[in-house]
Amino acid sequence: MISLQKNRAGLAYRVLSSFMVISFVLTTVIPPSHGQMVTQTLLNMPIPGTMVSVSEGFTPAIIRGMSIYPDNPLMFDFIVDRGDSGLSGVALKDEASDMIKYFLASLTVPEDELWVNLSPYEKDRILGEGLGRTAMGRDLLAQDYVLKQVTASLMYPEDELGETFWERVYEKAYEEHGITDIPVDTFNKVWIIPEEAIVYEHESSAYVLGSHLKVMLEEDYIAMEHADRRGLIHQTQDKGMINHAPTHSNITTSVIRDILLPAIEREVNEGKNFAKLRQVYNAMILAAWYKRNLRESLLGQVYMDQNKT
Repeated sequence: MISLQKNRAGLAYRVLSSFMVISFVLTTVIPPSHGQMVTQTLLNMPIPGTMVSVSEGFTPAIIRGMSIYPDNPLMFDFIVDRGDSGLSGVALKDEASDMIKYFLASLTVPEDELWVNLSPYEKDRILGEGLGRTAMGRDLLAQDYVLKQVTASLMYPEDELGETFWERVYEKAYEEHGITDIPVDTFNKVWIIPEEAIVYEHESSAYVLGSHLKVMLEEDYIAMEHADRRGLIHQTQDKGMINHAPTHSNITTSVIRDILLPAIEREVNEGKNFAKLRQVYNAMILAAWYKRNLRESLLGQVYMDQNKT
């Protein structure tokens, strides 16, 4: 304090004081815009509570195929389609690098650990340890967050689909109970799972010709698992690890299945909101092809399913 009092008349003191005043004024007077607030969230995801509408159709840059070299098991060529991204040069190489990392992560993380889960009822079971150390795990969690935002937004009663949803809920409530003023549970756990993948093999190359992701409610997925249809169902979940959420209202569950899930499934397979998920899925398809055909290769023996992330 004594030193400051002695130097109050000095030039350096006056400059520092002016700078501090300007900083405080700017901090107080100029709030961040909404756009700035959004871009400051993790991975540029929408802030909690933001409406996330279904997006326009979009084909991201994506890995369409790969070639291997039997005489060099550590060498690959990847065929990348730039889609609607308009990327080129360094930007396209960076995007391709991210997708190749998805492929490598899918090779080394065991298939029964390739899942993410942001359920509020299972906060101790978010993702596997190996996947959690990868960019792929991070990006899949981000897509699960977007899934929950989209699902909640589609129920908004002032939008066309949300209005239809609530009209149907009240209709079914009246049909079954004779009244519409009943408590409604809208918590339903939505799953995205692989449904179809078509891979064309030619010599030492593989090409993904088609793929589709299925959207369903958790209770439908568990019922499908229990059916255990030979050749179609690959059971990867330990039943004891599934902590069921509270009992859902049958009314809202059936309406969600009929009205919301088809819209979410279209968005997952075509919309811009889930472009990153489709990039991951194509990389996973090629990794699954490699695992099934080249498990005895050098890379297969030392890297596959070893969690060497």
